[in-house]
Amino acid sequence: MAQAKDRITCHILDTSLGRPARGVRVRLSLEPTPSTSSPLIHHGQPVAALPGPPRVFESQTDDDGRIKTWLPYSSATSSGEVPVYTLEDVLGDIRGASRWTLRFDTAGYYGEENTFFPEVTVVFRVEEGQHYHVPLLLAPYSYSTYRGS
Repeated sequence: MAQAKDRITCHILDTSLGRPARGVRVRLSLEPTPSTSSPLIHHGQPVAALPGPPRVFESQTDDDGRIKTWLPYSSATSSGEVPVYTLEDVLGDIRGASRWTLRFDTAGYYGEENTFFPEVTVVFRVEEGQHYHVPLLLAPYSYSTYRGS
């Protein structure tokens, strides 16, 4: 049985080795809505951002360099209850376009001293109801990304 995929996925290929980048930590976060774009709608009301804590997710690339599902992020210094929201919960509350950021921990993958880019940050726009696949072509001294299918 095939594993379900979230509406935002990513894939990392290590172009210096010619293979998928396994075990790369990636963080996905909903960004505040810029005042120049459409407001977020929550329970029928426009809001500057969704109520509650920031909506941040994390995952690690699998053996094929892919992330298909996300878990709520909980930092080592967080206290209290573990977050229980899903990406689908957050996306389901958003009406219109939203802005998201992927942060790829490239220093953790290559080693801090072995890469020029210790983190690759990709900010992208998500339209309501769409699926987004964001591939990253990665090497110690370069990277490229695009909207995949």
